[in-house]
Amino acid sequence: MTSNVHPPARLLAYDGSGIDGGLYTRITGWAEAAPHWFDQLVTQWSALGLGVFAVLMVWGWWRARAADSTVMARVLASPLIVVGAYLVNSVFKSLVEENRPCQQIPGTVTLEACPAPGDWSFPSNHTVIAFAAAVALWYADRRLGWIGLVAAVLMGASRVWVGAHYPHDVAVGALVGVLVAIPLALLAGRAAPLVDRLRTGPLGPVLGAGAA
Repeated sequence: MTSNVHPPARLLAYDGSGIDGGLYTRITGWAEAAPHWFDQLVTQWSALGLGVFAVLMVWGWWRARAADSTVMARVLASPLIVVGAYLVNSVFKSLVEENRPCQQIPGTVTLEACPAPGDWSFPSNHTVIAFAAAVALWYADRRLGWIGLVAAVLMGASRVWVGAHYPHDVAVGALVGVLVAIPLALLAGRAAPLVDRLRTGPLGPVLGAGAA
């Protein structure tokens, strides 16, 4: 574990500790007292778990080869939806400029090294990406969507457990991911006629024949 004690930033940034700093401290205390193997598992998931969503997208594409063109259009759009959610979240981060809790709360002990000043905390990028991916997949394939939503909840929880974010960073990150992904996923379905045409061309083997 890493102990992070930082002096107050010279350039005053938003201090989110007044919202749920006590809950954050309680959770990181649980992490400090948890078995080492469990902390390692959560830390690895927090760092690498977003790769699971890429795997789910590939799985979605494979399943969509036998589905109608609306499903395929939404699956193909899912990476773009994630990028869109990330860009929207980047704007929020730059507007709020909330200090990381490990920078703001003295004596914080975290599993993940505390990011450098200027790497803002609100909302959580990891959580935004995870929930945007899960929602995009849900509109294309309910089974994959449910798997994605469970993985997204675990990703958000892990970001607090490792000490990288306040709980409200994660909660708002989930909201941003969902609210951005829903309209984009619905809009992506309108590309079905384009997928229909592509399925009759050279990309047919990649896009599949669609539902019979």
